Amino acid sequence: MQRLDSSDIGFADAFDALVNGRREADADVSSAVAQTIKDVRAHGDVTLADMTQRFDGFDLNTAGWQIDAAQCKAAYDALEPELRDALTLAAKRIEAYHKAQLPENRDYRDSDNVRLGARWSAVDAAGVYVPGGRAAYPSSVLMNAIPAKVAGVERIVMVTPTPRGETNQTVMAAAYLAGVDEIWRVGGAQAIAALAYGTERIRPVDVITGPGNAWVAEAKRQLYGVVGIDMVAGPSEIVVVADAQNDPEWIAADLLSQAEHDPTSQSILFTDNADFATQVAAAVDAQIATLSTGAVARASWADFGAIIVVENLEGAMPLVNRLAAEHLELAVDDDRAERLFDLVRHAGSVFLGRMTPEAIGDYVAGPNHVLPTGRRARFASGLSVLDFMKRTSFIALDQQAIHKIGPAAATLADAEGLPAHAASVRKRL
Repeated sequence: MQRLDSSDIGFADAFDALVNGRREADADVSSAVAQTIKDVRAHGDVTLADMTQRFDGFDLNTAGWQIDAAQCKAAYDALEPELRDALTLAAKRIEAYHKAQLPENRDYRDSDNVRLGARWSAVDAAGVYVPGGRAAYPSSVLMNAIPAKVAGVERIVMVTPTPRGETNQTVMAAAYLAGVDEIWRVGGAQAIAALAYGTERIRPVDVITGPGNAWVAEAKRQLYGVVGIDMVAGPSEIVVVADAQNDPEWIAADLLSQAEHDPTSQSILFTDNADFATQVAAAVDAQIATLSTGAVARASWADFGAIIVVENLEGAMPLVNRLAAEHLELAVDDDRAERLFDLVRHAGSVFLGRMTPEAIGDYVAGPNHVLPTGRRARFASGLSVLDFMKRTSFIALDQQAIHKIGPAAATLADAEGLPAHAASVRKRL
């Protein structure tokens, strides 16, 4: 773990290095992903079956390509009541929050009697990628599929690897709750290519969302334009801004809530009290030893964790904005949290006050937990219903309106050297 003090000589250079540090996978996967996409386009299901056999260790043609709705319903019914209730609560809160995001159509006439407006509509089909293995999270199913359903997407397709043919039953239950229409047992870059181009079995979609490893992220990047995507996401991250009035055990747990995701995750604490910084560092070390995810968390904290002691928290906010973190906790009294929040310009999601751990946002708060990472919060937002919708503008002129604004359009067309543009207007004047 790196410890910095804003009063030290060399702090600016050290902080620059922290901001610009690269945490994505070192391996250059672009050429391998490009070949996989090419193979899926050329050979379709044959490539999917071959790669599933190689990487997931089972035969799709024998075990079955899909998981049907009855299996998902059975998985939901078989959940322990406490887990089923928690999953249902999360689904209801996520649905309610995203319903409030639905945009309104516009239709009006301006002062020149020109009718203008825009109409929102959902894409026809959306693909949701759900990782397998360590990152098989039912919460991600809810966060990706429910906004699509709220947006009005008619066909929601989930792809997920099932290593050795085994399915995660809680993920299947979440798919039932979220209203997923199709589930295909394929993963990796090949699944993204199948969603984008289609195969003999899998029909293509219009938008692909959901987290994945470096190969999945690269496939989404390469296929953007063939389909829409949510974002190219990197390792998870959290910044906690905390004063010494906090319990150091709480703050340590908050930092570890992201460190346990992946060895390349990043957790950073800003505090204005050096003694509190020391207490949190000790609490992190103690808690790591108790976690089943301790090995991952320890690697993340050792390689990418940081504690930064500053003169005052308000003065630290420009530094916080430079990091543009995926998650930002403002762990101070509520009134001070509001003042600090006013200074936030760049963050994926902000958690206000001492009683709002980031983990609440991962599950049951309602806002989406699919958020920009790697400083992309400078220009990007979290997943929303708008990622599954598009806006179509419309224009209507009558004879009076075209005589008012048409001559200017023709003049501009002349200036751009486009005579057919000008003629299409002037012939109506």
